[in-house]
Amino acid sequence: MLDIIYYAVSAILWFWHRVFAAVPGLGKDSGIAWALAVVFLVFTLRLVLYKPFVKQVRTTKQMQELQPQIKELQKKYKNDRQKMATEMQKLQKENGFNPLMGCLPILAQVPVFLGLFHVLRSFNRTGHGLGQLGMSPEQNANTPNYLFSVDDVQSFLHARLFGAPISAFITTPTNELQAFALHGDVPSKLSIALVAIPLMVIAGIATHMNARASVARQTPEAAANPQAAIMNKLALYVFPLGVLVGGPFLPIAILIYWVSNNIWTYGQQHLVFGRMAKEEEEKKKLLMEKRAQNAPKPGAKPVDTRKKAQRPDPSQLKDAAELQDAAELQDAPSSTNGTSAAHTPNKSGGQRRPSGQKRPGGRGRANQKRRR
Repeated sequence: MLDIIYYAVSAILWFWHRVFAAVPGLGKDSGIAWALAVVFLVFTLRLVLYKPFVKQVRTTKQMQELQPQIKELQKKYKNDRQKMATEMQKLQKENGFNPLMGCLPILAQVPVFLGLFHVLRSFNRTGHGLGQLGMSPEQNANTPNYLFSVDDVQSFLHARLFGAPISAFITTPTNELQAFALHGDVPSKLSIALVAIPLMVIAGIATHMNARASVARQTPEAAANPQAAIMNKLALYVFPLGVLVGGPFLPIAILIYWVSNNIWTYGQQHLVFGRMAKEEEEKKKLLMEKRAQNAPKPGAKPVDTRKKAQRPDPSQLKDAAELQDAAELQDAPSSTNGTSAAHTPNKSGGQRRPSGQKRPGGRGRANQKRRR
């Protein structure tokens, strides 16, 4: 598995070195050509990981939005961790939340970083430490390095970036520096430090600025989370300090990798977060337009549909009463003398009124009595 990573990293580095070595004024032995090959190795990796990075950003934002519900579950099931874990998984499934997507881009960069470190160290195998073979300078210069031929190895040993080999580091043992003697002068610790220290400072500042931009985009609820607060402090201060402390033990090419990676991250964050901000603005705009379409026009009297349902049209009630009376007359049984039951005479000799029909003249008689 590790060999696959080593060969993949060396293949990408070999390709970009061939590209920049063909640029007029550089050449294959140029330290700038090798440094640019490392930079574009980073850009190639980050371009491949662009979509996972976008998913990581969306996952982080979704995690921040779910913080209130997560806190409720933690408070509700604080004495039952198994139930809390079950409910957490249920909440994540309902919202399509995948915590692994938040770690995938970082996890994918780790093997590339280690692979590049190993490939760069393998250009100089004269040491006796971890991963070294204890070769003589002559043996080292005539031994291929994964996809790099003997000519490529010698080109790398000959290349200098402002007087320092990009595979050298400040704490390189003196005996290992002898590997560069056959391909130029033996570099001094000072010449290496003059190139490595500025890169260390730039890498530390870039790491801090990226972390600062990421923390600034967090919601207050997410920032108040104790775990998030710890991670924020690590990203803001511990990781940048780690670059300064560990920089003397890292090859110049690794420091170039670190600076390039932070530059890409800074630009990519602004691009992705800018697009997400535009998406949010468009959603809000569509929502406001939808509300404006459903709102009553200016000057129009609002219609209360509830009152309409409670107060039907009187003409409809009148028509319904007449239809009901007609149905009752039609369905009434006929008497023996051919008169309908609705018109049978009552005891006083008059005709029986249909049900619901008012006595004619009743209101007039009452009015005449009042006049008298």
